Amino acid sequence: MMYSGTGLAGAYQSVGFASISDGVFGGGAGGIETTKTWGFRGGFTHNWNPNWVSAIYGGYAQLKYSDTAKTLICANFAAIASPGATCNPDFSFGVVGVNTVWSPVKNLAFTADLSWSRLDQKYSGTVSGANTAVATAAKPAATYELKDQNSLTLLLRAQRTF
Repeated sequence: MMYSGTGLAGAYQSVGFASISDGVFGGGAGGIETTKTWGFRGGFTHNWNPNWVSAIYGGYAQLKYSDTAKTLICANFAAIASPGATCNPDFSFGVVGVNTVWSPVKNLAFTADLSWSRLDQKYSGTVSGANTAVATAAKPAATYELKDQNSLTLLLRAQRTF
């Protein structure tokens, strides 16, 4: 789950859902419905000199469920969703980032890593915050808009190796 703001009147926040499974099984479904996934990632590192290193990296992945698996997953969606909301657990996730490492002396490194990620989820409409997923995230029982989410992250690290 990823949360963010919303411009939808009456909604507390927005939320994006993504869950990963190898397969979905339901009583009477006739077997395990497997998921289809694909993805790629890559990066490039440049050593400016013995003290400075920079890198750029990225990745993208997609997960799709069969129609039978979607039916099983979405069986209880209507209980928490607003009229007209759609249940589709398919999603994709991408990330792009850059980092720089400075090593002023042997066995000491300072790193700054900036990344942007995007969850492209396929649910739409609104859901009630009284459901278990929102409650486990310590969020108030309210109305949440279902929409894609973005995240910008800056990580700073100091590492000393002995």
